[in-house]
Amino acid sequence: MECPHLGSSVCLAPDSPSFPGGSPSSWCCTVCRSNKSPWVCLTCSSVHCGRYVNGHAKKHYEDAQNPAPSPKKVDRPEKDRLQHTVCMDCSSYSTFCYRCDDFVVNDTKLGSVQKVREHLQNLENSAFAADRLRKRKLLENSSVNSKLLKVNGSGAALCATGLRNLGNTCFMNAILQSLSNIQQFCCYFKELPAVELRNGKTAGRRTYHTRSQGEVNVSLVEEFRKTLCALWQGSQTAFSPESLFYVVWKIMPSFRGYQQQDAHEFMRYLLDHLHLELQGGYNGVLRSIISQENSSRSSSKKCCINGASTVVTSIFGGILQNEVNCLICGTESRKFDPFLDLSLDIPSQFRIRRTKNQENGPTCTLQDCLQSFTDLEELDETELYMCHKCKKKQKSTKKFWIQKLPKVLCLHLKRFHWTAYLRNKVDTYVEFPLRDLDLKCFLLEPENSGPETCLYDLVAVVVHHGSGVGSGHYTAYATHEGRWFHFNDSTVTLTEEETVVKAKAYILFYVEHQAKSAMDKL
Repeated sequence: MECPHLGSSVCLAPDSPSFPGGSPSSWCCTVCRSNKSPWVCLTCSSVHCGRYVNGHAKKHYEDAQNPAPSPKKVDRPEKDRLQHTVCMDCSSYSTFCYRCDDFVVNDTKLGSVQKVREHLQNLENSAFAADRLRKRKLLENSSVNSKLLKVNGSGAALCATGLRNLGNTCFMNAILQSLSNIQQFCCYFKELPAVELRNGKTAGRRTYHTRSQGEVNVSLVEEFRKTLCALWQGSQTAFSPESLFYVVWKIMPSFRGYQQQDAHEFMRYLLDHLHLELQGGYNGVLRSIISQENSSRSSSKKCCINGASTVVTSIFGGILQNEVNCLICGTESRKFDPFLDLSLDIPSQFRIRRTKNQENGPTCTLQDCLQSFTDLEELDETELYMCHKCKKKQKSTKKFWIQKLPKVLCLHLKRFHWTAYLRNKVDTYVEFPLRDLDLKCFLLEPENSGPETCLYDLVAVVVHHGSGVGSGHYTAYATHEGRWFHFNDSTVTLTEEETVVKAKAYILFYVEHQAKSAMDKL
């Protein structure tokens, strides 16, 4: 939107001596000293944290509306007393007016906002250049095999890039970091041609989106590609995925706002929409590329969900065989269901909460969850099977077999369950292997599979910390070039395998052995 009082609100000159030095994205709040989500006031240059940290930027605006009483009382109209406090995000350089309660896109007649923005960008670039020079000197003095750079006493992983939290977007960051480390999936998008969505006067310029902005031509594939390209380049410590999040808001209405969301639900929406957009030809650019890839794949290997195969179904797609047997007449019904991930219950015998005085029971393993998923199950009264031979609904049994394994197996542990009034979390630890997860015993025709095609190695884990789906925090572990990293929003650190296996996993990503050597065949 356009703020009508922007001219009287922006009083800050770009060369103002009140500006702090260094990188604007690392400036600290003058109240709580937090360096997360810093915002600079364009009236007085004070720096405060955003509303999703401690909210001191908003408190600064509220204080400006109620200044200390003056001895000489002057009655002013309400509209004159309320100031349009405008501040700028020190990371994305977006401007926000607290009085209008929205992001603003207009500028003053003298272009003051753009001048401040360019000044902040110059400060950021200067700080980055100095930091890069310092890192290069440290690297020259360190051993060739050193992969850690000690900064302020903490270990920061070189080359790895974090993702800034835009306001409870840790669910999105954890999924994006996990997918970025699945090489055969990530490489496909990074090698796609760039698509220029803007033209005319805005060509080549950065767009600052607002909540009131009308519908525009957006591409989830393009913004997803840009985000993946920004990770693992080592050019910055953290990347802001605001453009991707804006597209998510546009095409996935259930994820609008800044509430905490379910990471698994987001992953399914993301993969489904990437699949649909790739089917549509990526705004017409990739139609020939996709058709060539589809024709080169064997029809027996396709897992088509909602139409033609794409890289999404080629990588994550598997097939289940669902067998249902009528308990009255013995009629058997078979159906093949494609899947992109498997949602596994944690068996009820492992969900019992034990007190301190009770001995620890058996440990739940990932094999236990897979076995429970594929075990023969008698359907209850609410799931009666319509038997075509008996011509009515009858009691029946159901069993799943895996008819085709995917290149990347995504396993979702169902940790959240609805009760009468709320959604509880199953906090049971599930033991999972880092290597050689064997799925041969769950295959429909194991004799037709080679010894290597049923073995999987872990590549990423998403973890939910907290007690409920609407709260808590998401982080991810992922392996890159033989080393494990912990991704906690903008912070990335090297970690050990011993730490990874102790995590209470929510989503697990496994890559088959042969997929690593067959990456160039995709």
